[in-house]
This record gives sequence, C-alpha cells and structure tokens, in this order.
Amino acid sequence: MTPLDLIDDTEAVAPRLGRKRDHSRDSEILDAALEVLAEEGYDGMTIDMVAARARAGKATLYRRWPSKAELVLDAVACMKKADLDLEALPDTGTLRGDLVAMIKPPSIREAAKKMQIMAGVVSMLSRSPELAEAVRATIVEPRVAVNRFLFARAVERGEIQKERDVESVALVSPSMVAYRVLMTGEPVTGEFLISLIDGVVLPALGVSATAE
Repeated sequence: MTPLDLIDDTEAVAPRLGRKRDHSRDSEILDAALEVLAEEGYDGMTIDMVAARARAGKATLYRRWPSKAELVLDAVACMKKADLDLEALPDTGTLRGDLVAMIKPPSIREAAKKMQIMAGVVSMLSRSPELAEAVRATIVEPRVAVNRFLFARAVERGEIQKERDVESVALVSPSMVAYRVLMTGEPVTGEFLISLIDGVVLPALGVSATAE
C-alpha cells in the first residue's frame, strides 16, 4: 500500500481507456488543478472542476491521473518554478536593503498563491509523505534558499557574526508568512514583510534595522 492509498478519495475512478495518451495538454491541466486547489482546497476540489477549468474532457484527466490524489501530487510536484539564479538577487550593500528589494508586487502575489495552494493540501500532508516533500521543494525551500544566500553574503560583508544561527533564521520569514496565511487568513502585504524584516529577522541576526 502506498501513501496515496491512505487518502480518502471518494470520487469514482473511470476505467483506463486503451488509446494512446496525449500529454500535450498536461501543463494546462496541472495549472488548472493548482488554481482549483487554491480556491477550493483538496476536499472541495473535484475532477469535474479541473476538467471544466482546463476545458478538457473528464476522461482525458482520468486516463492520465486515475485519482484526484495523484492529480494533486503531480500538480504540486510540477509547479512552475522560475530558475533560481542566486547571483542575480539584489545586492544593495546591506542585508536590509537586499531583503527589502526582494519585496515586489509580483513576488508577493506569487507567494500568496503558493500559500493558498499549501492551505489547499494541508489536510493531506500527514497522509502523503510524497506530497509533503513536493510542498517543501516547490513552496518552502526556494524562499529559504534565497534567505540562506543573502545571509551568507551578509556574513561575508561582516554584517552578521559567524556564530549566529543563520540556518534557523532563514526559516523564520517563510514560517511566519505561512502562519499568517494558513492560520489567520490575513493577506501578505509589503508592510507586513518589512515589519517582519525589521522586527524579527534583523534583530535575530544581530543587525540594526536602521543600517543601510
């Protein structure tokens, strides 16, 4: 039995058809699945909803993904990820300047969407280790990697003392953003992120919030 077998998925699974599978629309269907997942959550999401959003036949989805659980796992694992070019990150000369420069409307919207997707699958995470790993790799780790890189550069500048636990602090802002979205339902705004930088992240690293 696989972890996916443990997920309670009451939707009927259509029989596999014998014709050759067409994967040309997979990306559109997976994008549609993510949109529905973010809006409805896993429990409220149906294959019919995804098929309608993708303008695809329900049988097309069942030939590719025999269950809703498998569709969700594939969608999260295949989320579009921009190439993470760490060397292209802002380099303003200060850690605060770098962190603030990362706050842009497109990145805020993308982060909010990812949090909505995480909210949609949170009920499944304990039952599907594969899904939990996909969420970590596509939603959590990219932001942590950015923080880790910016903090390491600040250590090289001499802004952060080497004995500081930068690895733990790199997890703070993604964790607090997730808590805000998942637990309180409040939006992630630029003001919130700046307050997080100045009130939590920089003090934890021993860096003055007024240093520019």
